[in-house]
Amino acid sequence: MTVTLGEEVTLLSVDDESGAVKDRHSAGWAVAGGTLLELALAGRVAVDDGRLTVTDPTPTGDPLLDGRLAQLTDWTARHSKAEVGDWLAKDQAKAFDAAVDRLVDRGVLTERKHRVLGIFPGRRYPEADGSAERALRHRLEDVVLHGADPDARTTGLIALLHATGLHGAAFPDVPRDRVAPRMEALAEGQWVAADVHQALQDMQAVLAALVVTTTVATTITTTTT
Repeated sequence: MTVTLGEEVTLLSVDDESGAVKDRHSAGWAVAGGTLLELALAGRVAVDDGRLTVTDPTPTGDPLLDGRLAQLTDWTARHSKAEVGDWLAKDQAKAFDAAVDRLVDRGVLTERKHRVLGIFPGRRYPEADGSAERALRHRLEDVVLHGADPDARTTGLIALLHATGLHGAAFPDVPRDRVAPRMEALAEGQWVAADVHQALQDMQAVLAALVVTTTVATTITTTTT
């Protein structure tokens, strides 16, 4: 089963048994970045010096990517200075929900509704078909823990996970200080084409800054209320 980068981040971020989302905040940024990077790898968008452009609006054939591509095409047409950070900030919550819904539709996850504190409605997504996640984790282990050469998509995924601090989601049983140096080295992007390398570097810088900024803002809000 082929899944997109955004869906891969989602699988890593959802607990297999309980269906609870781990680190929903950072995962949202990584899913949005993964979806954007997937479109860059497909030759549909370009990121250069923080600016985002749609280079080819032709659908890819994947419903999740094509929904984002249509929105990007409309958004960039209305913004003369389309900054990648602005798009990621706009899309991060919606991109995560879209990826979850797509995985449910494909039978990879199931949806269970529940009530938080017995009052507020919520949803959880236990795993229904673990084959895609098992293959994904084996791929990450081969590259990060065992030194295998990555392909472009795996490089991009690792870079996004590193930029958003999701080391624990990717390697829950491995100390961060064991995987972070290798992930950082891979995030330099030497395994991807030059144009995608530029997009990856720009997105990493933006994502790292956005995750830190919004985490601090959330912490301040929480401690003062």
